[in-house]
Amino acid sequence: MIRIISALLLSISTACALAQETKPLQLANDAPDRHTVVKGDTLWGISGKFLQEPYRWPELWRMNKDQVKNPHRIYPGQVLVLDRSGATPQLRIEDVKLQPRMYSEQTARGIPSIPQNAIEPFLSKPLVLDEDGLKNAPKIVATQEDRVYIGPGGRAYVAGLKEKTKQWQVFRPTKPILDPETRETIGHEAFYLGTATLVAEGDPATVDIASAVQEIGVNDRLLPVARVEIVNNYAPRTPARQIEGQIAAVYGGVKESGRHSVVTLNRGSRDGIEAGHVLALYRKGGERLYRDGDETSNVKLPPERYGVVFVFRVFERISYALVMDVSRPVIVSDIVRTP
Repeated sequence: MIRIISALLLSISTACALAQETKPLQLANDAPDRHTVVKGDTLWGISGKFLQEPYRWPELWRMNKDQVKNPHRIYPGQVLVLDRSGATPQLRIEDVKLQPRMYSEQTARGIPSIPQNAIEPFLSKPLVLDEDGLKNAPKIVATQEDRVYIGPGGRAYVAGLKEKTKQWQVFRPTKPILDPETRETIGHEAFYLGTATLVAEGDPATVDIASAVQEIGVNDRLLPVARVEIVNNYAPRTPARQIEGQIAAVYGGVKESGRHSVVTLNRGSRDGIEAGHVLALYRKGGERLYRDGDETSNVKLPPERYGVVFVFRVFERISYALVMDVSRPVIVSDIVRTP
């Protein structure tokens, strides 16, 4: 049974963020004096209205302990006020009464750190697996009436299914994920197909397809449905040490992506990556030919920073990150490093 812990303790991670940041907070050029929280807001999005570096929102809120002890207890309808009177800017909640009905609907869950709809599928389904993650997984060896593909309600026969778990997820192995630096395989992308229910044990075991986003057939693999704890209080912070890696893949096999897309990094837990880490994005500078009269030389340009990513799920050698603020498309082999 796999339990994915997708949240960080806010108090600990906030303290880490504060300890790491030494430069003063810089307000956005057009920072408003106040903001009324609305449904669909995120902590990152709100902070982007006030700060040049939105990932530093724990500092902006933590400094005002009396008002905002936990930013995740901010709800639609509340008004945030920017206090510029001190040496460091602070956010506080304006002392106004919310409509009782509005408040009661929001007390169960405050606004999330980052867009939940963009990452939830990647928390509940292991769409990128560690190396050989599907190699020994149970596989479909036959379908009822020898059909090529089946959908919901169809029956399949699975070899190697030894666990008595009732609920399974079905995947189709696709291309391996290559490390842009070493070209070695560091993981395998698996396309999620649907779910299956164990009907009868055996070898092969019998399963019925419960749901499908695409037709399912022979050689597709099964993994137990993971028990997932999805919590909305990721607290961003920069890594405690210098980490550098590259974009190994853009999910979906596309060549480039933009804001709120998911990318795979060639760094994981063994490299010190943790959920909640914010990494800066850089594009390699390349070389330019410089001419001075009859003489020519190659000038190596420095990498150019153009955005940040937010790590939200970590494996041993790879990790998922959500692209947050970028000024150009993200492509495979772009650099990520500690800001």
